[in-house]
Amino acid sequence: MTDAAGPIATARSLLFVPGHRPDRFAKATSSGADLVIIDLEDAVSARDKVTARNHTASWLAEGNRAIVRINPPGTPWFEDDLGQVARHGCPVMVPKAEDPAALQEITARTAGRCPIIALIETAAGVERCADVCATAGVVRAAFGNVDLAGQLGVAPDDHTALTYARSRLVSASTAAGISPPIDGVTTAIDDTDALTTDIAHARRLGFTGKLCIHPAQLRAVAHGFAPTGSELEWARTVLDAGESVAAVKGQMVDKPVLDRARRILANDIRGDEQEAGGDDGHRLPPGVLQGEPVSPCGT
Repeated sequence: MTDAAGPIATARSLLFVPGHRPDRFAKATSSGADLVIIDLEDAVSARDKVTARNHTASWLAEGNRAIVRINPPGTPWFEDDLGQVARHGCPVMVPKAEDPAALQEITARTAGRCPIIALIETAAGVERCADVCATAGVVRAAFGNVDLAGQLGVAPDDHTALTYARSRLVSASTAAGISPPIDGVTTAIDDTDALTTDIAHARRLGFTGKLCIHPAQLRAVAHGFAPTGSELEWARTVLDAGESVAAVKGQMVDKPVLDRARRILANDIRGDEQEAGGDDGHRLPPGVLQGEPVSPCGT
């Protein structure tokens, strides 16, 4: 697996940008997102698919870095999309991920050079997500709430209706030994309350990142998935007490508790590294929250 797998595993904010809008690629890259996803699927109409692929190829050929969301297996554009990412060795997001054999084939055909984010957005994908997450080449899973909600006949922002699917994905990721999953999009771009509520819900279920469709969402996502001050204080107190202590402030302390404390501190360190430019040095420029949409696409 390539060095790109590490940033994918720890990213909190991932911003979509439509593949047929190369004028927005650089803007997305400098937006402050941990990672940028150039979208060849939902954000691009059938007539623009080839153009979007060509724009993406040119961008990658210049040495730029991005994840590419290709069109799913079985579509007319899949083969050419896969050929492009294989040539550039870039990470790939596979939509409608539900067949481990198809993901294995992608890994084989890219010689393991393209880390996979498996986008779980169908009922079949939810029910097979344990096998999907355990497939070689898959470094993280993401949740496609909009597509799944459409298939199930529920609202994409209905937390209760989608809790089962989200929890399945968190459990499957843990069982497979990969990083916790990435939550789906909040479609209400101008609704800060909806965004923060979605972040809190996903975090409570065990997600550690979120797909974004507008730069205005990035700051809330970065902060919402970072450890809180009280969590950091608790973690330091537990670890400072030593492994032989049976209780701290009236709370039982055993190996699972110590492991959780270590994860909280590790997550804080990873966030500091990303904000300091540990990835590509992306920071949120002044005024970006008032910018025009970089990616008016759903997932």
